[in-house]
Amino acid sequence: MKKRVIKTIFDELQRDFVLEKPKDLSFGHYATPIAFSLAKELKQSPMLIAEEICKKFENNPIFKEVSSLKGYVNFRLSEDFLNEYATYAIKNENEFAKDTRDESILLEYVSANPTGPLHIGHARGAVIGDSLYRIGKHLGYDITSEYYINDAGNQIYLLGLSIYLAGRENILHVEVTWPDEFYRGEYIVDLAQEASEELGSDVFKDESNIELLSSWGKEKMIELIKSNLADLGIEFENFVSEKSLYDKWEDSFIKLQKSDKTYVKDGKTWIRSSDLGDEKDRVVVREDGRATYLAGDIIYHDNKYQRNFDRYINIWGADHHGYIARVKAAINFLGYDETKLEVILAQMVSLLKGGEPYKMSKRAGNFILMSDVVNDVGSDALRFVFLSKKSDTHLEFDVDMFKQEDSSNPIFYINYAHARINQVFAKSGKTIDEIVHVKLENLSEEAANLLYTALLLPEVLEDSFHSYQVQKLTEYLKNLAALLHKFYNENRVVGEVNEEKYLKLFAMVGVSLRVGLSLIGIKAKEKM
Repeated sequence: MKKRVIKTIFDELQRDFVLEKPKDLSFGHYATPIAFSLAKELKQSPMLIAEEICKKFENNPIFKEVSSLKGYVNFRLSEDFLNEYATYAIKNENEFAKDTRDESILLEYVSANPTGPLHIGHARGAVIGDSLYRIGKHLGYDITSEYYINDAGNQIYLLGLSIYLAGRENILHVEVTWPDEFYRGEYIVDLAQEASEELGSDVFKDESNIELLSSWGKEKMIELIKSNLADLGIEFENFVSEKSLYDKWEDSFIKLQKSDKTYVKDGKTWIRSSDLGDEKDRVVVREDGRATYLAGDIIYHDNKYQRNFDRYINIWGADHHGYIARVKAAINFLGYDETKLEVILAQMVSLLKGGEPYKMSKRAGNFILMSDVVNDVGSDALRFVFLSKKSDTHLEFDVDMFKQEDSSNPIFYINYAHARINQVFAKSGKTIDEIVHVKLENLSEEAANLLYTALLLPEVLEDSFHSYQVQKLTEYLKNLAALLHKFYNENRVVGEVNEEKYLKLFAMVGVSLRVGLSLIGIKAKEKM
């Protein structure tokens, strides 16, 4: 809708312009301040210029009215245009708000260490990433989702060691001394029991088997992580193992050295990341020749850029903020365009239940399991609330909110709007096919605003994706549901003179609710 409006205005003015949406729809559906930018060039007042511009659109069928107000040009869309657009959307729901783009994007998210089940902090980045992926696909981008498996560091050895010691203690009943660092929680004991069943209890008799247990345990955790994600409706196209990339470290290191941005000090090799905004230079090779943690990110991003995507998006936890500058510096030193990488930070989540802190999982040790919360409130509720605020702001919510059957529970309120639409159709005895060609004309201001809002979904999707703020879509869905409920409560539909018009209007709202919910991984409820 907006693209057609922009093209129509540009064809008439033959100038670039800014198109805005007035907060008050009584002014119009769109507005442009172009008269102010032309005032100096034409040496006329913006008010006079705006009035002249309005005359150019007097007979344009897209607009019902084009008016000037204090130098702004306001555009009100015609009912014919809105009706045409609604008819297409209702008849072609699967194509509604879709587009085509000649741009490839690699979207990496979650990438939690495969050393335990996913916790509630991982869930936020997972839901944001999956929703961006769905929206990007819908908007026509060639977008690929990827999970980076951090399986090359000491944490994998510690996983194997923890399983080994748990097996000795709980299966062989041998007294063990636990080190300062190890993985806690009942899941480690469960893994030891499973290892005993699959590998035999003798695996715990010799510490030379720790490496075997590390590899075995990692694979089990990857299976569990995939299962945790599937419970939220999330699947990845690619899984990339850090360990598998380490054979390429020498190639990446040579590229860094060619940039003249490395130096040796105190027996360590550093990169001059401070040259590109990092707070200090960073070590990439230790005194003993071992690569640092940063080296893993360098190899991985070298691998990413070799795959020639147009853009790269990483979703990281907020605690990784300090890594952005050093990773971008390394990308530059490898010879790539670091501006092609964009990093979205996901802040922490505080969970309550009945006003009290949510209990941590005994199975996991010292954190809240994502699977526990999904079992408690359901995938739909969890996904919606994790998308209700900007990713870089702290999120706190009480799971008991989702037991409320009123507007305080947003996912209930939206689903209820969708179910209400189905209920009205059932009462009318009419089908969508019977009313889709009814002309939406002579609508009340309230009905016209509801129709216009329902047709805004494509713009909301564009804005949500380009700004990486999916909460704009959840806010839109809540607002659309609220407008539907208000209209339903104030207007009789079935058996009234405007029944078929209102049914078509409701059908359009239903399309936007279904499509919008599907793009955040939620299936709209048919009845409640």
